[in-house]
Amino acid sequence: MQPEEISPNAFSESDLTAQFCALLQPLPSLLRYYDEFDDSTRSIHEPHQARLFEIHVYGSIRKIDFNKRNQHGALILKHVFAMMLEQDLSPASIAINFAMMHDFTDDDLDSLLRTGPLEIGLLWSSWRSREWQKSTYALVKHVLYLLCTYRWNGWSDDYRTYLSTTLPLPAQDKYATVRSGDVFLSADEEALLVRHLDEIAANLKAEIDLPYSSIVDAGMLICAYQFAMRPVQIAMLDVRHVRIWQDGVDPDPTIHLTFHMAKQRGKESRIPLPRRVKREWACIFVHLQSALSGVDAMRPPKFFQARSSQEVGQRIAALVRSLIGTQDLGTATDLRHTAAQRLVDAGASHEELAEFLGHAQTNTGMIYYTTSASHAERVNRALGASTIYRQVAKIAHDRFISPGELAALKEEEQVAAVPHGMPISGIGGCTSGQPSCPYNPVTSCYGCRKFMPTTDLGLHRQVLTDMRDVVLLFERSSRGDVQSPAYMQLQRTIAEIQTVIGELEGDDE
Repeated sequence: MQPEEISPNAFSESDLTAQFCALLQPLPSLLRYYDEFDDSTRSIHEPHQARLFEIHVYGSIRKIDFNKRNQHGALILKHVFAMMLEQDLSPASIAINFAMMHDFTDDDLDSLLRTGPLEIGLLWSSWRSREWQKSTYALVKHVLYLLCTYRWNGWSDDYRTYLSTTLPLPAQDKYATVRSGDVFLSADEEALLVRHLDEIAANLKAEIDLPYSSIVDAGMLICAYQFAMRPVQIAMLDVRHVRIWQDGVDPDPTIHLTFHMAKQRGKESRIPLPRRVKREWACIFVHLQSALSGVDAMRPPKFFQARSSQEVGQRIAALVRSLIGTQDLGTATDLRHTAAQRLVDAGASHEELAEFLGHAQTNTGMIYYTTSASHAERVNRALGASTIYRQVAKIAHDRFISPGELAALKEEEQVAAVPHGMPISGIGGCTSGQPSCPYNPVTSCYGCRKFMPTTDLGLHRQVLTDMRDVVLLFERSSRGDVQSPAYMQLQRTIAEIQTVIGELEGDDE
């Protein structure tokens, strides 16, 4: 039965909120909600008396403080909170709506209770001039929904559609940085990320001890960079959703990860998103899973053992920014945008993009097709780290130089060395200078972003032949241990030399 319509005209300003509170049904003794991160149901005990609500949101605790509200204002806002739970809003959405609750004062609440459907437009316009956060305006709308439920001052359920469609929220272009291109990593920056992941994988294969935190950070970076996963999806990945398949022919295992859709309501959030890790990086996940062996199968732990999605986002951003050398870029969201744009410029359809990003609708990613024309040339030159869409290797160097330009460089800027007893010189220059480089010359130059290869194609072919001879020498002398650091460095150098030759041959066509 709907409550009778109440008018506040006869009430003084001091007892208006009290009169409305008298209409409210008693709050339940427990307010329950589902914590998706820990897969458990949590409760707020005695909400009528509590002056502080604590909500668990993806591993973090958000606090809603009612201590600065008067008794009746706090009660009304608690009913709004309970109504949001009944509407199946996620704890994250509720926490966002209450985040700036202090902007909406008790006096504002009193003004809202005195305003009916015919006057709400004028009051809303005056409040728009305050430039509140979008979440504050959304909270005010939920208060109005509560007034509709109790048929206060002319409000009724018939006005719910009017409230959701007519009262405007602040305009916000959430894709502004995508349109400007400020969120996209450059080709060289992507090359630095992939180089780091390659080095972590190479060290693990060579059984070199690494800090466990560094391996975890590398695994989380793969999820964000290769799969465009959000921090919450990465944080919620548990052991049972990481499967390892070992093929007897291939030394590298196949790793399948199963994420779930995020930022979706209802059953859509549980739709599985299977992904396959790049084979070269599979050893990172093998190592992490071995560290979690013997865990309780009834309650498997989080694979990366992160306490919250916030921790995942911070660690990914810290790692990326340390690698690319800037604080203006490098969040997990930037990696997600970069992966989406790279996929679109590779020719993916709307359906493929929606499946890749975990979107419920295909029109959500339309912005990437809008910006594709202006970013296509830059992104198509990007590092082909995703073997799913492109098999093109990108050299992280500044530019090719001619033999004449090489001869004009300073002596310390010309690359020369005697790796494994073979004198090699004239292959290119180094922008930082060979004496200041901590890596082995020649063997570490190919693939380095500071290396400037010469355009002499025949010279690079000769270096490739010499490096292959060294591999054969290792094999003949019974030192062909494919897991040794020296052997793996040779293998990587050969691959980088082949990439340089491939680019030069492509320029000659």
